[in-house]
Amino acid sequence: MADKSRKGLIQIYTGNGKGKTTAAFGLALRASGSGLRTAIVQFMKKGEWYSEIVAIAHLPLVEIFSYGGSKFLKKGTPPDEENLQLARDAVAKARELMTAGEVDILILDELNNAVFFDLLTEEEALCLFREKPAHMELVVTGRNATEAMMEAADLVTEMREIKHPYQKGIQGRKGIEF
Repeated sequence: MADKSRKGLIQIYTGNGKGKTTAAFGLALRASGSGLRTAIVQFMKKGEWYSEIVAIAHLPLVEIFSYGGSKFLKKGTPPDEENLQLARDAVAKARELMTAGEVDILILDELNNAVFFDLLTEEEALCLFREKPAHMELVVTGRNATEAMMEAADLVTEMREIKHPYQKGIQGRKGIEF
């Protein structure tokens, strides 16, 4: 059961650099080791083949819910109905988890990009911030965090890409990038 006496903050991990989801999952690992319950709601991601999803299934006190569509999104092109519905489903799951009050940490993985790609409005994301129970830590990941979302957060970390193997043609490696 969640510790309702603890003050929960809002954290954002954003930027063009690698490691936003990895940092959030690392927090879930640390929380599990401390007896805290974590729920992860993934926007725009699906697939049990991601190594972090395989690993997280072995952690006690951590649950993951993935809401990713089968179609690629492009900025400036209206999102398709499948991805819009999946984003609505992810928001509904986040609200359900907040209302139940049984988790200490709620990670909304790629929420920033869901806003960027017009699957949700900035105001819908900010509503989730305001609806967060006082005890719950809310962690939001993804590139393109809006100024208003960063202003509403208590902690903002920007991952900045300086150098990346992709620039040399090195593809993502299982267990390292996915």
